[in-house]
Amino acid sequence: MVFGQVVIGPPGSGKTTYCNGMSQFLQLIGRKVAVINLDPANDSLPYECAVNIEDLIKLCDVMSEHSLGPNGGLVYCMDYLEKNIDWLESKLKPFLKDHYLLFDFPGQVELFFLHSNAKKVINKLVKKLDLRLTAVHLVDAHLCSDPGKYVSALLLSLSTMLHLELPHINVLSKIDLIESYGKLAFNLEFYTDVEDLSYLEYHLDQDPRSAKYRKLTKELCEVIENYGLVNFSTLDIQDKESVGNLVKLIDKSNGYIFAGIEGSVVEYSKLAAAPIDWEYYRTAAVQEKYMKDDEIDFDNQ
Repeated sequence: MVFGQVVIGPPGSGKTTYCNGMSQFLQLIGRKVAVINLDPANDSLPYECAVNIEDLIKLCDVMSEHSLGPNGGLVYCMDYLEKNIDWLESKLKPFLKDHYLLFDFPGQVELFFLHSNAKKVINKLVKKLDLRLTAVHLVDAHLCSDPGKYVSALLLSLSTMLHLELPHINVLSKIDLIESYGKLAFNLEFYTDVEDLSYLEYHLDQDPRSAKYRKLTKELCEVIENYGLVNFSTLDIQDKESVGNLVKLIDKSNGYIFAGIEGSVVEYSKLAAAPIDWEYYRTAAVQEKYMKDDEIDFDNQ
């Protein structure tokens, strides 16, 4: 049984930085880590790459040969990878005995809620190699400062969860920069728990662009709430406590804490099974650390 993460999210959400920081953290606590780059457009990798899709296909070659743009080229590359899944399986086999896998996927969101190629690649790996994977969906925390963008992020997160059908954790990345984009209308807990989106209506009406689609936005919010699946964890990839708390959630979701793994990894994983005040660490502690109370508009809560 092999465990790992499927790292996805829109462009600029910090996937490659996440893979770099997460691999370093996991190695520090005793795990052997293999990072697999499946983004053919990512030609500048800050981490040591165990498997690189560019050894199979390059986006620039696809765009040149088939006269495709970046989006069409990425879809082609994923289709090509699916048809050549044996190549990826053979590259992964040396790491299956004792490594934890991190899959760094492209940032084209259509691949994960619309097209089926990426899903088929993941499903084939799960079935043939007996992988236990968690999808880690990164969303830039600055989207919380814009109600319209936040609703879009919620809809994207929900669509991706339903499409991939994997254990899934949504993450507000770059939480340390959340106030760099303006103050939030509500406490951080409102954005992480996604419990009552009706409170966003007033703020959406303040933007003429959002007000025009008020009815549509209201219906979308009801869909999101009716499913009741979306919530967010937070992450500052440079803070070991923040990364550690996220690792505990991921280990629970894919079953890593219940696996018979030797050495220091087991000792660390036992921490994830211990009772902890998650509510405090998910919201209050993060808000206390990264947000100033006097900049929060409590009148609109």
